[in-house]
Amino acid sequence: MNNPFRHLPSMTKLLEAPGLVAARQRYSQSLITATARAVLAARRAQLAAGASGRLDVDSLVADIVACLDAQSQPALRPVINATGIVLHTNLGRSPLPEEAARAAYEAARGYLNLELDLASGQRSNRQDPIRTELRRLTGAESATAVNNCAAATVMALRAVAAGREVIVSRGQLVEIGGSFRIPEVMATSGAILREVGTTNITRLSDYERAITPHTAALMRVHASNYRIRGYTRAVALEQLVELGHRHNLVVIDDAGSGQMIDLAPFGFPDEPLIPASVAAGADLVLFSGDKLLGGPQCGLIVGKAELIEKIEKDPLMRAFRLDKMTLAALEATLRLYRDPASALAAIPTLRMLTTPVVQLQARSEALAERLRAIPGLTVDVRDAVAYVGGGSLPDQAIATIVLAIGASRWSESTLATRLRTGNPAVMARIQEGQVWLDLRCVREEQEEELLAAVRQAVQEELHPANSPVR
Repeated sequence: MNNPFRHLPSMTKLLEAPGLVAARQRYSQSLITATARAVLAARRAQLAAGASGRLDVDSLVADIVACLDAQSQPALRPVINATGIVLHTNLGRSPLPEEAARAAYEAARGYLNLELDLASGQRSNRQDPIRTELRRLTGAESATAVNNCAAATVMALRAVAAGREVIVSRGQLVEIGGSFRIPEVMATSGAILREVGTTNITRLSDYERAITPHTAALMRVHASNYRIRGYTRAVALEQLVELGHRHNLVVIDDAGSGQMIDLAPFGFPDEPLIPASVAAGADLVLFSGDKLLGGPQCGLIVGKAELIEKIEKDPLMRAFRLDKMTLAALEATLRLYRDPASALAAIPTLRMLTTPVVQLQARSEALAERLRAIPGLTVDVRDAVAYVGGGSLPDQAIATIVLAIGASRWSESTLATRLRTGNPAVMARIQEGQVWLDLRCVREEQEEELLAAVRQAVQEELHPANSPVR
């Protein structure tokens, strides 16, 4: 009787093969041995299940080396975003401006005056540099920063409404990423939610009728990743502020996306503007740092100095505070806003959103000519739409240009997978039976990498990252 296990080479023979001897220059002997054992175990399992396959030394060594190469890749690694979604949550939302990335790098690799006043030699507050920039940009009395906007919501509500009621329109009780819901975030703070109005209609009188001696605040919540269209009505922030202050209530505006420059001239009219919320009289304004602001992940709170001081005295503030790299990147991002024109050019999120279609057309046509030289690849340049993403302007379509590609050897889903698992990894869209590459979020210096990645995905038989054992 033929025993297929007899054809498997011994561990000793494998480890002495030239391919694994050469691998010792890059990997430790213990890692090579462990990986070889794993590959052999996988082959035995396949044989036991009745599967067939090459069992010669060269084939097994190739698989072992492929596994070693795959294991050497960090779990978190750069991705070329060719989806056209600017604030892609799964890809880390806003890419940092160069100035912010350098600031984070310098902060990470050495010491800095995080909580030290260099002039006096005395201890300082790590929030001071951020506070200075945000006061200048927004006109608020004070400001502070925590690690995301949900944390900002918790801290603000703890400071002004723990154990008391906060009135919110029913149409603003949104669910944000990761299945976190505004009512649950509010409950964590100790505040008591009081819903008013209906999903589509909330009037000022709804808020006014709900005010009782137990009410601490009125709150407007950013709609994040959805919009209500049609027969709908909401209360303007200015009206909410007038009502709240008439009843000595705190008014909180969760402005969400962090828009600091008016983007209406570029076709984005629907997002709240942070300086406008402050000017409207909101006592606290909350927003994210990694959305339309274009900085690192954080939650920012601007508003009345006495409320900010109360927030910073909360013991929970230490759990939510920012590390030195994030603070350095945030300060550098905020400093760019001193000159709005420079901010539009230097902050990648803003630059991507405002890139004219004619520029994308020229870049796409040039890259298409080079892609068409790849055997087995078809390329078509066409008009399409992209989206902002990331809980900002959820239904705002952006005119864009895409490279619609197809490969004779691979289906669109297989080609997209091969691009995603290649090196570099490329995230694309699958639409209309093709793979779409949108250059809106691809830096010009990444085009060579993108070209190489497509060539590799179309022509190579197998990516190392796709090897059977990891």
